[in-house]
Amino acid sequence: MKIGPSDNSLQIQSGNTSVNQKTGQAAPASTSATANAAESSRSAGVSVTVSTLARGLEKAARSDAADIDTQKVASVKAAIQDGTYVVNPEAIADKLLSNAQEMLNQTTN
Repeated sequence: MKIGPSDNSLQIQSGNTSVNQKTGQAAPASTSATANAAESSRSAGVSVTVSTLARGLEKAARSDAADIDTQKVASVKAAIQDGTYVVNPEAIADKLLSNAQEMLNQTTN
């Protein structure tokens, strides 16, 4: 996807020729492909900067991943392997509803 000014032209390629819908001119497909490749290589040098806020959020997300209770994960994994893990559908439904309510409250505020 190219971001920036556009000439709003559309090229339709059929067989060995392509037609520019804006100008109505026919051109050999190889000429069209070469032009598209040249335009693509021109936009390859776009620079991107990341704000300090975004960097801070990335660091926070990485540090949150370290807050995993490995002992609990191991016990749940063992229960699943043993076939003794019990799913509580009421607890799941309650949590889903409370999360949905919280999201709805955030969007209305």
